Amino acid sequence: MKYRTLGSTGLETSVVGIGTWQFGGEWGKEFTQQEVDAVIDAGREAGINLIDTAECYGDHLSERLVGSAIKRDREKWLVATKFGHHYSVPFDRDQRWSAADVKKQLEDSLRALQTDYVDLYQFHSGTNDFFDNDELWQMLREQRERGVIRHLGISISPNTNSYQTGRASTVGAETIQVVYNRLDRAPEQEVFPLCLSQNLGVLARVPLASGFLSGKYRPGARFSASDVRSQREASANDALLAEAEKIRASEVPAGADMAAWALAWCLRHDAVTCVIPGCKNPEQVAANARAVELVGEPRRQSV
Repeated sequence: MKYRTLGSTGLETSVVGIGTWQFGGEWGKEFTQQEVDAVIDAGREAGINLIDTAECYGDHLSERLVGSAIKRDREKWLVATKFGHHYSVPFDRDQRWSAADVKKQLEDSLRALQTDYVDLYQFHSGTNDFFDNDELWQMLREQRERGVIRHLGISISPNTNSYQTGRASTVGAETIQVVYNRLDRAPEQEVFPLCLSQNLGVLARVPLASGFLSGKYRPGARFSASDVRSQREASANDALLAEAEKIRASEVPAGADMAAWALAWCLRHDAVTCVIPGCKNPEQVAANARAVELVGEPRRQSV
């Protein structure tokens, strides 16, 4: 495993982390604790030390599964979670952004994770109106001073949101989480330059383009109603899969695992600190970790 410093936080994070939205049950599968333990064990073995979760991946369900999996060696992990929503039904969220609501979410997350601190607490894809809330950020900074939160971050949406990225340092955030992959390079235009200028750590989410860059799917693939990918039109999925096929043929080296190549592609941009792919089993964790063999030195990329 390779490690990089996460912006100005000083935290040394593995360049490959573990994303855990799938544990909330919206990716076509419900997970047992034993299955989650096996995924986390594979991460330990690979040298991975960052786990990204959220309050609304299930009703704190992902956090509870993660908390149980890491409680025996909590101090070895960088736990990143998020705030701003409440899970109601699959693929739907209630918006909860007041300082009081978020403080309760933090307490609930700590309880679910079975810990007394969060390494990285992230504003979760809220609008700019929700972002511009001095009372919220003051409360979060107070929690950081208490040691309940070690560092603050922003998970932006859309991935072109330069407004929140440009104001990260002002509100005390030190990291940006953003959708970035070979099929969606939009952050390279404005977001990444703003991250570099503020020394913000960057967590690249959806680095495998929801699995379309994993090499497992072909145009025509269909997903179950319990899989978030079924919420998009089939024609849109087919277009993405067709583009992925072109990339496989023209860019992925012969004999290389496409998923590992796609993760390494993200990590070669010098703004990106860590990729956080989701993984459903230990084999996928090990395959993701092998991306480090293809990374080389970071470099700035242009569209």
